[in-house]
Amino acid sequence: MTDTKHDADVAFIKALAELLRENDLTELQVKRDYGEDDSLNVRVSRVQPAPVAAPAQAVVSTTVPAAEPAASAPDTAEPPATEDPANHPGAVTSPMVGTVYMQPEPNAPAFISVGDTVAEGDTLLIVEAMKTMNHIPASHSGTVKRILVEDGAAVEYGTPLVILE
Repeated sequence: MTDTKHDADVAFIKALAELLRENDLTELQVKRDYGEDDSLNVRVSRVQPAPVAAPAQAVVSTTVPAAEPAASAPDTAEPPATEDPANHPGAVTSPMVGTVYMQPEPNAPAFISVGDTVAEGDTLLIVEAMKTMNHIPASHSGTVKRILVEDGAAVEYGTPLVILE
């Protein structure tokens, strides 16, 4: 009897994942009640590539040349573009909302520090979301140039975490 219920739950979760993909959603959460003390709570989510960052860079690039004729305008317009870590090509952003942890456990050494060389897939830090520890991997190999978050900080989806070059 539990195998039938298990099979039905697996089919239900697969159907939710399909809905997520078909409707281009990033997250879907459903609670299914079977009885007074029996329920299934499912959260299906996916991380989408950051196509949002590319159009933002295009807008910044279009805006900067428009301000170029004035001598002081490029100086005031350019620093915010370079200072905004989200626009940096080596930025590693948070794939979810959660709390950042820089080490695997309290009193352990941090995963990374500025100047470290990392390989693609190396764990940079952890983002805890809904009591789940999610290891955030390096999207590419490089050197850690900046760490933009502190241990225990709350982050949103898309928050820049680390700059790799």
